[in-house]
Amino acid sequence: MTMTSAQAGPDLRDQATELFRRKRMWSLAMPILVLAYLIYAAIAFDVASLLSSARFENGARLIEDTYSYKTHATRDNRDGAVAFSIEGERKGQYPAGEHPDWVTIDGDVTVIDMPHGHQVRYYPDHVEYEVPDYGTISAAPGRSGINAILPAGPVPDWINASANRLSTDTEAGRVTITRNRTEVFRYSYGWELFFFTLDSPYHGLGLGEIVTRAWAGEYPMIWNGFWYNQMWHHADVAWAMVETVLMAFLGTFGAAIIALPLAFLAARNFTPLMLLRQAARRVFDLCRGVDALIWTIILSRAFGPGPLTGALAILLTDTGSFGKMFSEALENVDDKQIEGIRSTGASPIQRYRFGVLPQVFPVLLSQVLYFFESNTRSATIIGAITGGGIGLLLTQAMITQKDWEEVTYFIILIILTVFAMDSFSGWLRRKLIKGDEAGH
Repeated sequence: MTMTSAQAGPDLRDQATELFRRKRMWSLAMPILVLAYLIYAAIAFDVASLLSSARFENGARLIEDTYSYKTHATRDNRDGAVAFSIEGERKGQYPAGEHPDWVTIDGDVTVIDMPHGHQVRYYPDHVEYEVPDYGTISAAPGRSGINAILPAGPVPDWINASANRLSTDTEAGRVTITRNRTEVFRYSYGWELFFFTLDSPYHGLGLGEIVTRAWAGEYPMIWNGFWYNQMWHHADVAWAMVETVLMAFLGTFGAAIIALPLAFLAARNFTPLMLLRQAARRVFDLCRGVDALIWTIILSRAFGPGPLTGALAILLTDTGSFGKMFSEALENVDDKQIEGIRSTGASPIQRYRFGVLPQVFPVLLSQVLYFFESNTRSATIIGAITGGGIGLLLTQAMITQKDWEEVTYFIILIILTVFAMDSFSGWLRRKLIKGDEAGH
């Protein structure tokens, strides 16, 4: 006995030593493998070249555009006419004779005061831009070019100058001078004209004044001025959000209605015939094996663009997903409850209604409601392809490369809608599964 233990002792120690040695090797090998993979990925994707060509100032400007707006002060260098507009749009143009309070017009001279002490001056025959700690930039646009004169010394990085164009980008804003036009972009915080456009009698009024006028009976005019805002199109955006939610609703719940009866064919305990069961499962594989975006492209060629096409794409994809999940839930039902219903002489339909559905309903409902939330987000991308919903407006705003504050507006609406869907689905799930007791 003693000899056996003595012989086994060294053996166990050797095994433990070998086990610890392997663990130490793996603990060293794994970081090395991860590091090697990261190095390979950096080389394969040419990260060094990507970083060297990146223009971080453009990214910073894009981010700034999401929470601010710019006012354009534009001078036609051919006739000297000066115009002012919000975001450069005609619908946001100041009426003739009006201008922002940071602009001073004295005869033929227009003085634009910029933040941080910068100042731009429009003269009849030339333009001057005074930059603190640098000097005055002068340009006389004409047929021969812009004829720019810069202060002595090296040209700073924030100036881009050529024979026919001069542009500056400083903390105060941007100035662009070409032969035909001089334009100043002055940034300000907020979303200007979000409530009322410049031609509205309610533009510039405080909240108290607006409430007073609404109480005095001007509520319809105030609401119309806001709801049909020609810059932000609140009515169109609201309808686009309704289309997006409706697209997700029709696709999700339509898929659930189709998938539920088919799931009985795919469940082993309800369809003993293997050929029929496998056929149903392959249909589910086909539907969910093709992404919703691919179905969207195929269906848009067949049915044309529109929200209904997006709803059908969601329906096809979710039918496959629901079919698989529903059939797996059906395979896990308790047969004792079904047998109890059968013992009462119930028909097969009644056994399914009272013996099967009550067992799987909570699981199925949770899955359907979760997909409804997810499809609300997916419908945004699908809508960009089919030409419906908020996705279309979002794509159009991105394409312009200047309406990033509208992009932010749409994204916030999408997030709020998802929040609302989450709260609603949670309330509905508690109401339908637990009944009135859930609120006590």
